[in-house]
Amino acid sequence: MYIDAHHHFWNPARGDYSWMPEDNATLCRHYGPADLAPHLEAAGIEATVLVQAAASINESEYLLGLADATPYVAGVIGWIDFENKAHLDQLERLAGHPKFKGVRPMIQDIPDDDWMLRDDVQWGFRAVADLGLRFEALGFPRHLENFLTILTRYPEMRVVIDHCMKPQIADHTDEAFRFWANGMTRLANETSAFCKYSALITEAGADWTTADLRPYVDHVISAFGADRVMWGSDWPVCRLRGEYGDWHAAALDLTGSMSEAETAAIYGRTANSFYDLGL
Repeated sequence: MYIDAHHHFWNPARGDYSWMPEDNATLCRHYGPADLAPHLEAAGIEATVLVQAAASINESEYLLGLADATPYVAGVIGWIDFENKAHLDQLERLAGHPKFKGVRPMIQDIPDDDWMLRDDVQWGFRAVADLGLRFEALGFPRHLENFLTILTRYPEMRVVIDHCMKPQIADHTDEAFRFWANGMTRLANETSAFCKYSALITEAGADWTTADLRPYVDHVISAFGADRVMWGSDWPVCRLRGEYGDWHAAALDLTGSMSEAETAAIYGRTANSFYDLGL
């Protein structure tokens, strides 16, 4: 069972994608199940995890509706307002949906890098853990230390690091790579977090090559191990640097020397187990 562990659907006309540049023709358009289906078929992918892209409960409901109507969507990651404890009721309600698997606060877009350490948002992490849901860690290398603090504070919370924590591939320096790599190693060694092997081409330059990506891929897989790494397309965001098939082919090339069992884990088994997809 091959699984795409991270992609999006959206309709800008809904009006809650505040991060989306209206003048970007690649991103600012409707993307739905029929648009993704041919890419999944070409790549031999049978199931997906659909991830939120707007900071609203309404979008979570929208995604669950799409998931109900789309057999290949096996799980949904939604959003709640960690700054509003009344959203515990919303989280409990959403958790009752069989395809609702967890939440993702959009930490990369929050101006305060220490937001996740605030006392008033701690209830959210506790609720995610208590409800047996997953927490998707979306951030940049500058957030690594704070994520380590949160993940060690809630060791029972099931966590996956999105997009390898978005290393600065396009502006690669040895110093920046060491900072990122050391932080990722600590997360791998000191927590039970998983990691998504996704979005690396988006963090690379427009003329990226697999050679640009290889040090980052090798480090993540070495640090976390195949049983804690899952591949995701980050479609349609990946289209800023390449089409679905371009990233999928590059990812397969970068893991081409791995064993059959390791490959099976990265491209399906890890996601199936982590999200309890039952596939």
